[in-house]
Amino acid sequence: MAAFLCSAGMELIQGTPDLSACLAAGEAIDHGHPVVRETAAHLAKGVVDSHDYARAAYEFVRDAIPHAQDSGDPRVTWRASDVLRQRTGICHARAHALAALLRAEGIPAALCCQRLTRDAGGGHVAHGLVAVWFDGTWHRQDPRGNKPGVDAQFSLTGERLAFVPDPKSSEVDYPVLYAEPHPAVLAALKAAPDRPRLWKSLPDALRVRGGRR
Repeated sequence: MAAFLCSAGMELIQGTPDLSACLAAGEAIDHGHPVVRETAAHLAKGVVDSHDYARAAYEFVRDAIPHAQDSGDPRVTWRASDVLRQRTGICHARAHALAALLRAEGIPAALCCQRLTRDAGGGHVAHGLVAVWFDGTWHRQDPRGNKPGVDAQFSLTGERLAFVPDPKSSEVDYPVLYAEPHPAVLAALKAAPDRPRLWKSLPDALRVRGGRR
Protein backbone atom coordinates (compact mmCIF):
# COMPACT_ATOMS: atom_id res chain seq x y z
CA MET A 1 0.00 0.00 0.00
CA ALA A 2 1.30 3.46 -0.92
CA ALA A 3 1.13 6.26 1.67
CA PHE A 4 0.60 9.95 0.91
CA LEU A 5 0.32 13.07 3.02
CA CYS A 6 -2.95 14.85 2.30
CA SER A 7 -3.29 18.63 2.26
CA ALA A 8 -4.06 18.57 5.99
CA GLY A 9 -0.88 16.66 6.77
CA MET A 10 -2.62 13.35 7.54
CA GLU A 11 -1.14 10.17 6.09
CA LEU A 12 -3.55 8.52 3.66
CA ILE A 13 -2.99 4.96 2.46
CA GLN A 14 -3.90 4.11 -1.12
CA GLY A 15 -5.41 0.65 -0.74
CA THR A 16 -4.89 -0.29 -4.40
CA PRO A 17 -1.37 0.45 -5.70
CA ASP A 18 -2.51 0.99 -9.28
CA LEU A 19 -4.00 4.48 -9.58
CA SER A 20 -6.02 3.34 -12.59
CA ALA A 21 -8.32 1.46 -10.18
CA CYS A 22 -9.49 4.87 -9.00
CA LEU A 23 -10.66 5.64 -12.54
CA ALA A 24 -12.54 2.39 -13.14
CA ALA A 25 -16.30 1.95 -13.31
CA GLY A 26 -18.00 -0.51 -10.97
CA GLU A 27 -21.34 -1.56 -9.58
CA ALA A 28 -21.70 1.50 -7.34
CA ILE A 29 -19.47 3.98 -9.16
CA ASP A 30 -21.15 3.42 -12.52
CA HIS A 31 -19.79 6.38 -14.46
CA GLY A 32 -20.53 4.73 -17.79
CA HIS A 33 -24.26 5.18 -17.12
CA PRO A 34 -25.94 7.80 -19.34
CA VAL A 35 -27.20 9.79 -16.35
CA VAL A 36 -23.67 10.14 -14.99
CA ARG A 37 -22.21 10.94 -18.41
CA GLU A 38 -24.88 13.57 -19.12
CA THR A 39 -24.43 15.20 -15.72
CA ALA A 40 -20.65 15.26 -16.13
CA ALA A 41 -20.93 16.77 -19.61
CA HIS A 42 -23.25 19.49 -18.29
CA LEU A 43 -20.89 20.32 -15.42
CA ALA A 44 -17.90 20.39 -17.77
CA LYS A 45 -19.36 23.17 -19.91
CA GLY A 46 -17.52 26.40 -19.32
CA VAL A 47 -15.00 25.12 -16.78
CA VAL A 48 -11.41 26.28 -17.09
CA ASP A 49 -9.54 23.10 -16.16
CA SER A 50 -9.80 19.84 -14.22
CA HIS A 51 -9.51 21.66 -10.89
CA ASP A 52 -12.46 23.86 -11.85
CA TYR A 53 -14.46 20.83 -12.95
CA ALA A 54 -13.73 18.97 -9.71
CA ARG A 55 -14.99 21.93 -7.71
CA ALA A 56 -18.13 22.17 -9.87
CA ALA A 57 -18.84 18.45 -9.45
CA TYR A 58 -18.30 18.66 -5.70
CA GLU A 59 -20.58 21.66 -5.28
CA PHE A 60 -23.25 20.03 -7.45
CA VAL A 61 -23.39 16.93 -5.26
CA ARG A 62 -23.13 18.96 -2.07
CA ASP A 63 -25.79 21.53 -2.96
CA ALA A 64 -28.13 20.07 -5.60
CA ILE A 65 -28.76 16.63 -4.08
CA PRO A 66 -30.45 16.76 -0.67
CA HIS A 67 -29.00 14.55 2.04
CA ALA A 68 -31.67 11.93 2.75
CA GLN A 69 -31.55 12.45 6.49
CA ASP A 70 -31.71 16.24 6.25
CA SER A 71 -34.68 16.11 3.87
CA GLY A 72 -36.46 13.24 5.60
CA ASP A 73 -36.40 11.11 2.44
CA PRO A 74 -36.86 7.42 3.31
CA ARG A 75 -35.40 6.13 0.02
CA VAL A 76 -32.03 4.38 -0.02
CA THR A 77 -29.71 4.89 -2.99
CA TRP A 78 -26.25 3.49 -3.50
CA ARG A 79 -25.49 3.50 -7.24
CA ALA A 80 -24.09 6.82 -8.43
CA SER A 81 -26.59 6.93 -11.29
CA ASP A 82 -29.51 6.41 -8.90
CA VAL A 83 -28.25 9.16 -6.59
CA LEU A 84 -28.10 11.57 -9.53
CA ARG A 85 -31.45 10.50 -10.97
CA GLN A 86 -33.44 10.34 -7.73
CA ARG A 87 -31.60 13.31 -6.17
CA THR A 88 -31.23 11.74 -2.75
CA GLY A 89 -28.71 9.77 -0.73
CA ILE A 90 -26.81 9.55 2.53
CA CYS A 91 -23.12 10.43 2.78
CA HIS A 92 -21.84 7.17 1.30
CA ALA A 93 -24.20 7.30 -1.67
CA ARG A 94 -23.29 10.91 -2.34
CA ALA A 95 -19.61 9.96 -2.21
CA HIS A 96 -20.29 7.33 -4.89
CA ALA A 97 -21.96 10.01 -7.03
CA LEU A 98 -19.09 12.47 -6.67
CA ALA A 99 -16.49 9.78 -7.36
CA ALA A 100 -18.39 8.79 -10.51
CA LEU A 101 -18.57 12.38 -11.77
CA LEU A 102 -14.85 12.86 -11.17
CA ARG A 103 -13.86 9.59 -12.83
CA ALA A 104 -16.14 10.36 -15.77
CA GLU A 105 -13.80 13.25 -16.59
CA GLY A 106 -10.59 11.31 -16.00
CA ILE A 107 -9.91 12.54 -12.45
CA PRO A 108 -8.85 9.74 -10.05
CA ALA A 109 -11.17 9.52 -7.05
CA ALA A 110 -11.24 7.20 -4.05
CA LEU A 111 -13.59 6.57 -1.15
CA CYS A 112 -12.65 6.99 2.50
CA CYS A 113 -14.36 7.15 5.87
CA GLN A 114 -14.48 8.65 9.31
CA ARG A 115 -15.95 7.16 12.48
CA LEU A 116 -18.27 9.74 14.02
CA THR A 117 -20.78 9.97 16.84
CA ARG A 118 -24.32 9.61 15.54
CA ASP A 119 -26.25 12.86 15.19
CA ALA A 120 -28.65 11.89 17.95
CA GLY A 121 -25.94 10.33 20.11
CA GLY A 122 -26.10 6.71 21.16
CA GLY A 123 -23.09 5.22 19.44
CA HIS A 124 -21.02 5.75 16.31
CA VAL A 125 -21.39 5.39 12.57
CA ALA A 126 -19.06 5.22 9.57
CA HIS A 127 -19.24 8.45 7.58
CA GLY A 128 -18.34 8.51 3.88
CA LEU A 129 -15.93 10.92 2.16
CA VAL A 130 -14.18 11.23 -1.21
CA ALA A 131 -10.49 11.74 -1.92
CA VAL A 132 -9.49 13.39 -5.19
CA TRP A 133 -6.04 13.07 -6.79
CA PHE A 134 -4.33 16.29 -7.78
CA ASP A 135 -0.72 17.47 -7.85
CA GLY A 136 0.72 14.11 -6.85
CA THR A 137 -1.32 13.50 -3.72
CA TRP A 138 -4.81 12.92 -2.34
CA HIS A 139 -7.18 15.58 -1.02
CA ARG A 140 -10.21 14.57 1.05
CA GLN A 141 -13.56 16.22 0.38
CA ASP A 142 -16.95 15.86 2.10
CA PRO A 143 -20.01 16.28 -0.17
CA ARG A 144 -22.61 15.36 2.51
CA GLY A 145 -24.39 18.71 2.14
CA ASN A 146 -24.20 21.75 4.38
CA LYS A 147 -26.69 22.72 7.08
CA PRO A 148 -26.59 24.86 10.20
CA GLY A 149 -23.33 24.01 11.94
CA VAL A 150 -21.85 22.28 8.87
CA ASP A 151 -19.81 24.27 6.34
CA ALA A 152 -17.82 21.90 4.12
CA GLN A 153 -15.99 23.38 1.14
CA PHE A 154 -13.95 22.03 -1.77
CA SER A 155 -10.28 22.62 -1.00
CA LEU A 156 -6.90 21.48 -2.27
CA THR A 157 -4.96 23.62 0.24
CA GLY A 158 -6.10 22.36 3.61
CA GLU A 159 -9.18 20.33 4.40
CA ARG A 160 -12.62 21.93 4.80
CA LEU A 161 -14.58 18.84 5.84
CA ALA A 162 -18.00 18.75 7.46
CA PHE A 163 -16.67 17.15 10.65
CA VAL A 164 -13.39 16.89 12.53
CA PRO A 165 -13.22 13.67 14.58
CA ASP A 166 -12.87 14.03 18.34
CA PRO A 167 -10.60 11.31 19.75
CA LYS A 168 -12.11 11.83 23.21
CA SER A 169 -15.41 10.60 21.76
CA SER A 170 -13.73 7.62 20.05
CA GLU A 171 -14.08 9.33 16.67
CA VAL A 172 -11.38 8.63 14.10
CA ASP A 173 -10.19 9.39 10.58
CA TYR A 174 -9.65 6.13 8.70
CA PRO A 175 -6.51 6.47 6.56
CA VAL A 176 -7.27 3.86 3.88
CA LEU A 177 -8.52 4.98 0.47
CA TYR A 178 -10.71 2.52 -1.40
CA ALA A 179 -11.24 2.23 -5.14
CA GLU A 180 -14.61 0.58 -4.44
CA PRO A 181 -17.01 0.98 -1.50
CA HIS A 182 -16.05 -0.76 1.71
CA PRO A 183 -17.85 -4.16 1.65
CA ALA A 184 -19.57 -3.63 5.01
CA VAL A 185 -20.94 -0.24 3.94
CA LEU A 186 -22.09 -1.45 0.55
CA ALA A 187 -23.78 -4.52 2.04
CA ALA A 188 -25.76 -2.32 4.44
CA LEU A 189 -26.82 0.05 1.67
CA LYS A 190 -27.93 -2.76 -0.64
CA ALA A 191 -29.88 -4.66 2.03
CA ALA A 192 -31.77 -1.78 3.66
CA PRO A 193 -35.40 -1.37 2.52
CA ASP A 194 -35.53 2.22 3.76
CA ARG A 195 -33.37 4.83 5.44
CA PRO A 196 -34.66 4.32 9.02
CA ARG A 197 -33.62 0.68 8.85
CA LEU A 198 -30.37 1.58 7.10
CA TRP A 199 -29.50 3.74 10.10
CA LYS A 200 -29.67 0.61 12.27
CA SER A 201 -27.49 -1.51 9.99
CA LEU A 202 -24.67 0.83 8.94
CA PRO A 203 -21.38 -0.26 10.54
CA ASP A 204 -20.20 1.75 13.53
CA ALA A 205 -16.57 0.96 12.73
CA LEU A 206 -14.59 -0.41 9.79
CA ARG A 207 -11.97 -3.11 9.67
CA VAL A 208 -8.88 -1.78 7.94
CA ARG A 209 -5.28 -2.94 7.45
CA GLY A 210 -5.26 -6.50 8.67
CA GLY A 211 -8.43 -6.38 10.73
CA ARG A 212 -7.71 -3.34 12.93
CA ARG A 213 -10.59 -1.01 13.78
